[in-house]
Amino acid sequence: MHEFNIWHTLLTLLVIFGALQGICGFLVYVERKVCAYMQDRIGPNRVGPWGLLQVLADGLKFLLKEDIVPAHVDKFLFLLAPCIAVSTAMLSFAVVPFGATDPRGSPEYKQGYQFVAAPNIDIGILFILAVSSLAVYGIILGGWSANSKYSMLGGLRSSAQIISYEIPLGLSVLGVVLLTHSLNLEDIIWSQVPHADHAAATWNIFFQPLAFLIFMTSAFAECNRLPFDLPECEQELVGGYHTEYNAMKLALFFIGEYCHMVTTSFLMVILFFGGWHIPFIVTGDAHWILKLAAFAFKVTLMILFYMAIRWTIPRFRFDQLMGLAWKVLIPLALINLVAAMVVLEFELSKWILLPVSLVVLIGAALFASGANVGAPKRVIVQRPV
Repeated sequence: MHEFNIWHTLLTLLVIFGALQGICGFLVYVERKVCAYMQDRIGPNRVGPWGLLQVLADGLKFLLKEDIVPAHVDKFLFLLAPCIAVSTAMLSFAVVPFGATDPRGSPEYKQGYQFVAAPNIDIGILFILAVSSLAVYGIILGGWSANSKYSMLGGLRSSAQIISYEIPLGLSVLGVVLLTHSLNLEDIIWSQVPHADHAAATWNIFFQPLAFLIFMTSAFAECNRLPFDLPECEQELVGGYHTEYNAMKLALFFIGEYCHMVTTSFLMVILFFGGWHIPFIVTGDAHWILKLAAFAFKVTLMILFYMAIRWTIPRFRFDQLMGLAWKVLIPLALINLVAAMVVLEFELSKWILLPVSLVVLIGAALFASGANVGAPKRVIVQRPV
């Protein structure tokens, strides 16, 4: 049992929440630079060297803008919605390890500092899924309280989208939980690190590639990122659920979205890519600075992947969005879960899951391509003017 220290906990919380807000502001700058690079532009370059002070300029703009609350809104719920969005996103990060952690039960774990705000939580994944699912209330309340049709449609889309994609997201995690025999994120990291008790350990991505693809796709939808940003698509709904928001209220929605993106990036690294572990470079007995740097490197790559996808794949239609969740991701997640259960029940090698995942992916791709070939062609009839 980890010895609780109130000062360590308070200091960790202050550092995490302060760093998250600063990182979210900086990620806006990074995303604009990535967008500019992919579109052969320069991007922000006017404020400070290489445009780095653009983050400060954007923050001051949000702070100094006039805070307008339209007369036709439900004021209490209108102000409550952005608070729910940002608080749930930050609270879910409380159980996420962001650096070195020692094996639970070891003397170092009891006496040393663990890089997680709330260590030794046996239901870590369940806590994250439960808290992050509450973020939908912020979006729904923001859309409903605005008394605007555009905002209302954005809120309705978000409720259907997030509730639908939570199912394959949770099912994809269950396979990893079965293989590691734990819901604790610290245990999941150490189950992928070779050590004295488990010398043949390796990353879960090699056993569960199908689960990773399902989790990643569902995480994009949960974060309302392209190609799944239907709740706020500007071509149809002006701004979606936050159409009537401005100043710091709008900034809180953005902070919540980017915090959620950071949290899901950490989860993908922890669940499938060994957390801080890098084979032959950052091992179990490496210094905590190396583990922290390895974690930051992996999470940075995941966030850059988020941003690259945004400017690569066009937005889905809403029927395609829902069909992908219910007709594709959920059946694939169930197949992956049953395969993991069979491997554990008959004590088979975990490596059997790799060819199973590849066969299921190839079969799904062939089935989808065959269905598209047999589908009736759309005919566009042009009427004479």
